[in-house]
Amino acid sequence: MSISDLSQEHPALIHTEHCTVLSHTQRDQGEWVQHTLMLKNYETPFRFRRPKKYRSLKGAQVTLDYYPQTTLVAGFEVETMRVVRIRRS
Repeated sequence: MSISDLSQEHPALIHTEHCTVLSHTQRDQGEWVQHTLMLKNYETPFRFRRPKKYRSLKGAQVTLDYYPQTTLVAGFEVETMRVVRIRRS
């Protein structure tokens, strides 16, 4: 299935290519590891979970598919991006 097919089927899905990762943090959350990325030219964090730690993506070029979402943190709404697919470019 191509990206254009996915975009038609899921209109909120956003596809970006060749984004530079400025920072990559990994935190344990029970059986999962929460990954948070900050990308060049974006002010919102990109988040995804994996069952184990991953090598650092800091400085790497990545291709992402993600959905914008709003999460509640300490009583404030914060915009984050929920990553559904990530690959090194």
